[in-house]
Amino acid sequence: MDNMLVDKIILDDFNPQAIAAGIASRMQQARINLNLTQADLARRSGVSLGSLKRFEREYEISLKHLLQIALVLDELGDFRQLFPSNQFQSMDELLESKKKTQRKRARSV
Repeated sequence: MDNMLVDKIILDDFNPQAIAAGIASRMQQARINLNLTQADLARRSGVSLGSLKRFEREYEISLKHLLQIALVLDELGDFRQLFPSNQFQSMDELLESKKKTQRKRARSV
């Protein structure tokens, strides 16, 4: 039985619906912690009240609106961490990467 729980937790890490639900839940908690109603957050962020309610209920929202909400809740930092550019742990790694040739587009004949 314990193994099934572990499997579910691991699978949720790769389940877009579960990830969206977690984001929506944390956003809702941040909103409540700031003593903001849905209407307050909608007005401050420029996101329609309907879109905000749909996000909290069905976990669906556009990236643009999610970023607008994150800005109001002062939570943009994590978005800046997505898809980081190459970050090297040492000078050797940096120099080694310079030696590698970059892929080039194939020429059509």
